[in-house]
Amino acid sequence: MSKITWKPATFEYPIPAVLVTSGTMEESNVMTAAWTGIVNTKPPMVYVSIRPERYSYNIIKENMEFVINLTNEKLTYATDWCGVKSGEKVDKFEKMHLTKEKANFVKCPTIKESPVSIECKVVEIKELGSHTMFIAEVLSIDPDDKYINEKGEFDISKCNLIAYANGGYYLLGKKIGKFGYSVQKKRKNKLK
Repeated sequence: MSKITWKPATFEYPIPAVLVTSGTMEESNVMTAAWTGIVNTKPPMVYVSIRPERYSYNIIKENMEFVINLTNEKLTYATDWCGVKSGEKVDKFEKMHLTKEKANFVKCPTIKESPVSIECKVVEIKELGSHTMFIAEVLSIDPDDKYINEKGEFDISKCNLIAYANGGYYLLGKKIGKFGYSVQKKRKNKLK
């Protein structure tokens, strides 16, 4: 077996499937995005890439803020539905029974049903072609306290997060290693 060559395309999978909220508590929208990720640590920065024809595009460009809401198995149907319907024609919060919650640092709502909401302030806009990348500083990470373990850490294994790959949604969750485990020294058992 050997690798074959395909024409250039977007094929870096899996990627997160998230619900991006924008606007205000009174006039808001939610859209599905899979083109999102981390771009910097200090300060913490993320991005979301959106087509200019999407309803959320102008809302985010005007308000310069958004919230990335991670999605889980329970939100899969809403995640898909919000990706194929336009917020210009329908209230996605209402139709998908999503609960708006007031954010701490931005005017747009978070989604109560999301395991984690990430409040973001846009610092740079890059027009790339088919999509525009909104690069944003993370102002706040708002996890649901039911996913915080006894050590005060976020326990991702309890979330049942989903990812998107090549037209499908996939459940994540099985830990198979940790950062640095490949070079970690093994402890020796001392016999007394």
